[in-house]
Amino acid sequence: MDYQNILFNVENGVAVITFNRPKVLNAMNSEVMSELAHALQVCDQDDAVKALILTGSGEKAFVAGADISQMQNYTPVEVTKFMELGQGTLRYMETMGKPVIAAVNGFALGGGTEIALACDMRIASENAVFGQPEILIGILPGWGGTQRLPRLVGTGIAKELILGGGQINAQRAYEIGLVNKVVPLDNLMAEAGKMAKKFTSLPGFALKIAKNSINYGYDMSLDNAIKLELSAVAQCFGTQDQKEGMKAFLEKRKPTFVGR
Repeated sequence: MDYQNILFNVENGVAVITFNRPKVLNAMNSEVMSELAHALQVCDQDDAVKALILTGSGEKAFVAGADISQMQNYTPVEVTKFMELGQGTLRYMETMGKPVIAAVNGFALGGGTEIALACDMRIASENAVFGQPEILIGILPGWGGTQRLPRLVGTGIAKELILGGGQINAQRAYEIGLVNKVVPLDNLMAEAGKMAKKFTSLPGFALKIAKNSINYGYDMSLDNAIKLELSAVAQCFGTQDQKEGMKAFLEKRKPTFVGR
């Protein structure tokens, strides 16, 4: 695919997807979301890709939100189609079998926060700003924000952000558990790359099934969730990586995983 709105690069097992509309602070429209969906599918199907990083071009924004100029005259039918595209793309990313890291390099508002929420981990630059300001224009988050945000930070703080439409800085985002780490802007991609590189040397099947266990066990009863976990552990014992990992441990050497 000839991408017009994102940059896509794969190097040493790590894919970097960069939202590339800096003149509009990387605002998301249907074209950008469709390109993101395609790039995610490429990464998911490519065994050479072990981890992904999402970031924004420029130093001002990760994604400043959905493109209001495109949305303002939508009919209910049209906005439903647009929101379904976003929901489907982010759910695909959230459940794909590879770790996804958001490297948030500035404004992550509205849809930008929702994209970051659907990633597995979030690293923020010191100038990053998060928020769900949709209420201020008469709507509410539509790409999963009303569901993922309370699951991550609790309902009280989520309601404060969603119902109040306020914004928080990177440090506050770290304090409430919205981001894993805050770093200087100049170090952001290096830190994200360091995290992603770690995943490239780990057993791919175990990573995939561990992510699945967390994602799908979260809403189950504890009894059912630990049964899901048990099944996941048992499946790992049919892999070459489990044999290699345990053998290497006993032989006191570094394992060489093959992803099978």
